Amino acid sequence: MILATESLADLYESDEIAWLETMAELIAEGKSEELDYAHLQEFLTDMAIREKREVKSRMTVLLMHLLKWTHQKRKRSSSWRTTIKEQSEELADIFESRTLRNHADDVLPQAYKRAVGRASGDTGLPADTFPKKCPWTVEMLLSEDLLAE
Repeated sequence: MILATESLADLYESDEIAWLETMAELIAEGKSEELDYAHLQEFLTDMAIREKREVKSRMTVLLMHLLKWTHQKRKRSSSWRTTIKEQSEELADIFESRTLRNHADDVLPQAYKRAVGRASGDTGLPADTFPKKCPWTVEMLLSEDLLAE
């Protein structure tokens, strides 16, 4: 627990982990009146934003590598395969949260657009080489046979 002289607001600014531990203790003890609600709201909002950003980022990386995989067959590498598998597995883990799984459906078009730009830059291929609309669904991105021909 924090020292009596240090407020929760000060603790939040100086040591976020200690603040989180203190908040968890207060909740466990049923001391809801002592919670730092202002910072708790800020922290939870920021955490949700970070989680959503991670979904979009991982989807973008996965889609970019899939585009390169499908459009540059002679340049395929074990590194690309590993990245595709890793990102797909990480997304599957993240999607244990149904809310984040639903978010993935919402951001798939944005992630795909970003992936096309990156794949175009990496490959030197014009962006219009790639399909205008994402050829993969979120379910396909999570499939173990994603790279099956």
